[in-house]
Formats: sequence, structure tokens, C-alpha cells
Amino acid sequence: MLFDAKKFAHKYALIYTALLAVLLIVPLLTYVSILLQIDEAKVKLDLESQAQKIIVSMQHYKNSERVYHFPKYKEYKSALYTDAKQNIYTDLDFEPESFVEGFHHQGDHYYYIYPLPDGYYFGAKGLLVATQHTANSIYLFAFSVMIAIVIALFIFSLLLLKNFSAPFERLNNQLDDFIKDSMHEINTPLSIINLNADLFANKYGENKYLWRIKAASKTLATIYNDMEYLIKQGRVEHKKKYIDMSKFIQERTDYFQEVANLKSITLHIDIASDVYYTCSKTKLQRIVDNTISNAIKYSHDNTNVNIFLKCLSDGRIIFSVEDHGVGIESTEKIFSRYYRENEAKGGFGIGLNIVKQITEEENITINVSSLLDKGTTFTYTFPNK
Repeated sequence: MLFDAKKFAHKYALIYTALLAVLLIVPLLTYVSILLQIDEAKVKLDLESQAQKIIVSMQHYKNSERVYHFPKYKEYKSALYTDAKQNIYTDLDFEPESFVEGFHHQGDHYYYIYPLPDGYYFGAKGLLVATQHTANSIYLFAFSVMIAIVIALFIFSLLLLKNFSAPFERLNNQLDDFIKDSMHEINTPLSIINLNADLFANKYGENKYLWRIKAASKTLATIYNDMEYLIKQGRVEHKKKYIDMSKFIQERTDYFQEVANLKSITLHIDIASDVYYTCSKTKLQRIVDNTISNAIKYSHDNTNVNIFLKCLSDGRIIFSVEDHGVGIESTEKIFSRYYRENEAKGGFGIGLNIVKQITEEENITINVSSLLDKGTTFTYTFPNK
């Protein structure tokens, strides 16, 4: 009912994949950095070698020859320039930003500046040899390895976690089946108790002992309905209907009257007539029943519980329940599943968690105001639809 093995496996497979990927990708990035340094060193060595070839070619040139054919290469560009950085010869397809001796990197252009001695090589002061080069193959390799690592880690983690969660899934299914069977078995005697209590009251009249029986059965019925809602959650679609909220809340208030009588609590109602709202009757009942039953449960004896309903001018609906009881110390925690602020009052701590889920699904706003030993007010604002 509460354990989703598939969701569990996917969620933690992603987490473990991310953690392990970080640990493995760090050395991969170090390796890629080294590859880039090696690649750059290779380019530098090639440019130096090419510069030496051009210098050798110029050294072999004889002044008696009329024309010097400057060596040209498909992968390399070159230039000769004077002290004033004026070109004597160039076939470059870019403008160098620096003419300092040594190796330079400009965009995807790598070039090498080699100084020339005075009085030689056609009066040139320097030789520039350049090539276009990218490290795309290295980046592609790194990206491919990274993707392969992530995919492999995710598949491995998913398979591992699925096997790990299998026993929990079987146990969860068994527990789910047990709860379903138990709920079915509880429903029958609960119906019999309520039916016979009503028959007894009609025949012999009401008394305090009968009130206790009815109050206890209605408290048990509220817990039963919460459990049934949880079991069916995500499996059953709760269809929305056009509901007369005025009539509905009045009926639910009457339902809990006997529970209130047991503590001599008076239920004061201020319910506007003809207030309608479109929603699931099941969901609305979980909100109303949990709020009213909690107000009665945590109120002091011989006090009042005020139940209020009205429709605002903008179409929004306000439903509030005010009690005069123990109050709430941690209003931010009460909607957590299994949280019980007062262990002595019993319950499973699931009612308000269900209420919170429903209000989030239906965009209903909850406001809880409370003072210790003074009382608590739950206010629900239903949006205009």
C-alpha cells in the first residue's frame, strides 16, 4: 500500500548513479586534461618542425636564382614579417594577435613564432607558422565515455535496487492483502453494531450506554474510511459531482452529534444555505469528517465546537471548524503521516495527512490557528470553479 518498488528503484538508481558518476567522471576529466595537453604539445612540435623545414628551404636558396618559391603546405600557413610587423610574405587566413616568440593559441588557430637573425632570409625578422586544429575528437571521446558510464551505472543500480527491493515488495503486497481482508472483515461487524444500536434505540429509547456504543462505532468508522481511502489511493478514480455543501456538512455534523454528546460538547453551526461545489464526495467527506472528529476529540468537555460555512462574493467557499480544547503545539507537523501530538488521544496519525493530500490535489487552502489550552481553528478556502 505504501511501498512502490518501481518508484523506489528508479529514484535511488538516479541518486546512486549521480554519486558514482561524480566519483568516476573526476578522474575521466583529469585524463581528458592530460590528453589535451599532449595534443597541444604535439601541435607545437609539428609547428616547430614545419618552421625548421621552411628555414632549411630558405637557407638552400641561392641569390643567383631570380625567384624563390616559398614552400606551401595544405595543413599549414606561414608568414615572414619585418621589425615593424609588416608582411614580406603571408598566406595566413587570420590576423595574429601576438608576435611574441613562442607558441600561441587563438581560437582554433595555433601558431608558432620563430625569430630570424638580422641580414638573412629576405630581411625578415620573424617566421610565423600556423595551423587550424580542434580537439573535437578528444571531447567526443570524453562525452561518449561519460554517457557510457552514466548509462552503465544507471542500469547496474536499477537492477541491483530492484533485486534489493523485491523482498520488501512481496512483504508489502502481503501486508496490503492482509489490510484489505481485515478492512472487509471489520466492515461487516461495524455495520451490524450500527444497525442493532439503531434498532435498540428505536425499541427501548436512548441512554448513555447506547451513546457510547454509537460514538465508538462512529470513531471506528472514521478510521475505517481513512484506511479505505489510503488502500484505494491511486487505484480508484474519485469522480467529481455537483454537491450541496450546505446539506452535506449539516449531515456530517448530525452524524457526529452522538460523539459530541458523549463529552457534553455542543455543536454550534452557522451554515449558509445553497452553497454548491464541484468535487469528489469521498474527498470532501474525508476533509469534513477528519476536521469535525478531531475538533470533538481534542476539545475539553462541556465546551463548544463551532462549524461555519459561507460563500464569498468572488465565488470562493470558506469552511471552518473551531474547537475549545488542548490546542496544537506544532501546527507545521500535524499533516505528517503517523504524527500524533497527543499520544493519549489515540488514532493512527493518518487523517490529517489524507486531508493535506486532498487539499493539494484540489488547490484548497488550509489555515490552522491555535493557542495551547485555548483551542484550534481549521479554515479551508475552496477555490472558485
